[in-house]
Amino acid sequence: MEIIENGFIFSDDSNLIDVNSVHHYLSTQSYWAKGIPLEIVQRSIHNSLCFGVYKDDKQVGFARWVTDRATFAYLCDVFIVEEFRGLGLSKKLMSLMMFHKDLQGLRTYTLGTLDAHRLYEQFGFKALAFPERRMEIIVKDIYLK
Repeated sequence: MEIIENGFIFSDDSNLIDVNSVHHYLSTQSYWAKGIPLEIVQRSIHNSLCFGVYKDDKQVGFARWVTDRATFAYLCDVFIVEEFRGLGLSKKLMSLMMFHKDLQGLRTYTLGTLDAHRLYEQFGFKALAFPERRMEIIVKDIYLK
């Protein structure tokens, strides 16, 4: 899938992803993956359904789904580089990802966010209906050790 809109390319082709750009953003600018090693980013891209946003052959956005493509999908590592924020790129990226052919009819779609609740609510995400049924293990600052 590739869509061109207002000079931006939105694509699910993992071959287009600039892994070094994604790594740079995640390791230096994200709040969730500071210090993440390049090898971990490479492996995460290889094992996920990834989407990129590009402008003039430059990676300006990224997101990935961790999914079995049958029952669940976990959305993570969503970002638009700062100079391109406020142009509606996140919303366009989300709409393409939510309607991707490999993600239809799943039982559970989930994500975690610190500050983008309003964006994700537009696509049907809500607070956990049954938080007492969810458990997690979080290894805090795993990449900063």
